[in-house]
Amino acid sequence: MAHDNRLLAHLSAADRKAFNRCCERVALRFGDVLAQPDAQIRYVYFPLTGFVSVMVPADKNATLEVGLIGREGMLGATIVLGVDSAPLHALVQGAGMALRIPASRFRRELAALPKLRAAILSYVYVLLRQVSQTAACTRYHTVEQRLARWLLMTQDRAFGAEFHLTQEFLAEMLGVRRVGVTQAAGALQGRSLIGYRRGEIIISDRRGLRNASCGCYASDKRLYQQTLG
Repeated sequence: MAHDNRLLAHLSAADRKAFNRCCERVALRFGDVLAQPDAQIRYVYFPLTGFVSVMVPADKNATLEVGLIGREGMLGATIVLGVDSAPLHALVQGAGMALRIPASRFRRELAALPKLRAAILSYVYVLLRQVSQTAACTRYHTVEQRLARWLLMTQDRAFGAEFHLTQEFLAEMLGVRRVGVTQAAGALQGRSLIGYRRGEIIISDRRGLRNASCGCYASDKRLYQQTLG
């Protein structure tokens, strides 16, 4: 189904049904904090329709987004490595639904479901590569390219071409000043790739937006497909 979690799709129908019985469906509300760096992981989340930003603190007043987690992934994957603390700050960016399972129960399920364990190990590899890609993207690509990439990533997880994003929020995610976001969004709007007004963004030309993005977006998509199918 379109709104199934893609990691859980690696399980057989019977195993997926059994695993789902161990979980509860929960609402992800915009702005909810699901993890703090170095805090113990209490729950593991498999998004179905919502999505989560993972961010690294630069200092006490600034953070930088280094990844997005939607139905293609999960929050709490480091448990598969035997690490019980969260490595990054996790904030709900897109409201929706997720499957949630207590970390202690998840460890037991991992031992019983080798296919799920293998898929999550591959996903951890993808996450590491994507974080590295984001670091390079932040250093070498323009704000306009990075904004285009970020909007494409968001649309992939939002199941729609319209969403609410303030310039303050975008500036925080991209690690730039608000004026930089204003200029980049204005450039994309001037080329009729997006519509932007009072925090409402509409992606008008996805193909054009892909052309405006750096190659990091296509690289991330290709990596996931090659690794997890």
